[in-house]
Amino acid sequence: MDNISNTISSGFNSFVNFLPTLLGAIALFLIAWLIAVSLRKGVQKALRAIGFNRRLVKWGVVQTEEQANTTIDSIGNVVYYLVWLLFLPAILGMLGLTAVAQPISNMFDTALSFIPTLLGAIFILVLGYFVAKFVKNLVYNLALSLNIDKWMNKFSGSSDAADATPSQSQKNTLAKVLANLVFVVILIPIATAALEILGIESISRPVVGVLNSILAAIPNILVAIILLGIGIFIAKFVGQLLSDLLRGTGINSLTKYLNTNGKLNIDLAKLTGQIVSVVIGVFFLVEALNVLNLEVLNTIGAAIISYLPLVISALVILGLGLVGGTLLGSFISNSTKSEFFGEAVKYILIIFSIFMALDQLQFATSIVNTAFIFIMGGIAVAFAIAFGIGGRDVAKRTLEKANQKAEKEAEKTTNSSSNSDTSI
Repeated sequence: MDNISNTISSGFNSFVNFLPTLLGAIALFLIAWLIAVSLRKGVQKALRAIGFNRRLVKWGVVQTEEQANTTIDSIGNVVYYLVWLLFLPAILGMLGLTAVAQPISNMFDTALSFIPTLLGAIFILVLGYFVAKFVKNLVYNLALSLNIDKWMNKFSGSSDAADATPSQSQKNTLAKVLANLVFVVILIPIATAALEILGIESISRPVVGVLNSILAAIPNILVAIILLGIGIFIAKFVGQLLSDLLRGTGINSLTKYLNTNGKLNIDLAKLTGQIVSVVIGVFFLVEALNVLNLEVLNTIGAAIISYLPLVISALVILGLGLVGGTLLGSFISNSTKSEFFGEAVKYILIIFSIFMALDQLQFATSIVNTAFIFIMGGIAVAFAIAFGIGGRDVAKRTLEKANQKAEKEAEKTTNSSSNSDTSI
């Protein structure tokens, strides 16, 4: 009996000693509950009072105001449970459950120690955003005041949009593109600095590496854009100047040799100027690609430059074939009084020039050569069969006319020589 009474007495004493701790834990539990409920209701009412639900709809986060109210309730619940998490380690510690309370306490210590870093990164991002936005608006208004879009439209030859004021169409204009580009260029190093402040290497290191690569490439991209813009301007200027100079020399009068039937009308001065503009533009494009220091683009640029002489020589061959075929065809038509023979010679020479140009371009060389041989052989066989079998009478009359003409010319030569001897 004494043992039982001692056990009951010790248990009662332990309960009496633990009772203040239990009452303190219960009191802390009630305090946590009151604070959590009060903060939840306060946050929800405050957010509704400032019209946060309407702002969520305006920002496009939610579609209806009812969904916005649900989002505000969710934010209040998050605050409610955060308060419980803050008080939970203390309540468990008072009850002696340190094994459960310690991990939660460590988690909160880590989170609380990370909050200043997070706030610093957020502050840098917000400050950088406002600075970038200020510079963006400054660049945009400066570009509008300089009317850069109008000058660009005049340069590109778009007469319809050249007279448009900036207020008429401010979407996707050059001024807006430049402003957005400046905004991104300023925001990238700010985002890099914010990530470095966070110190999360598993996230920040690859992102910072990518951002550093972008920052390193931006100067080359800007130089390439500037070089390309200058190249387009020079190409357009030189092409127009050359067209005007050639037009003043009367080169367009040479089109009469091509326009024998009145169906072909070519502005040789303008065409030459455009070809020169394209060649100059290609050179500047290749140089702009080289500035980017990208191996693939450099290879493409080198291939374009090495292939350009072949293209130019092919164009020269085509031009000579067209001019020579037209002139020789016209001469044969006038000499033989047969338009058929003239057209046949003309198109044969043009076909020759086309195949020579394709061969110069190294375009399926074996196929082109084989096709040329077959076509020329077919034409020769067809001409021989048509003239030798089906047109023997025509050939006989043609040869007789040629013989008579030769005899008349010989008689004229003999008479002229005998008259000269008599006069002596």
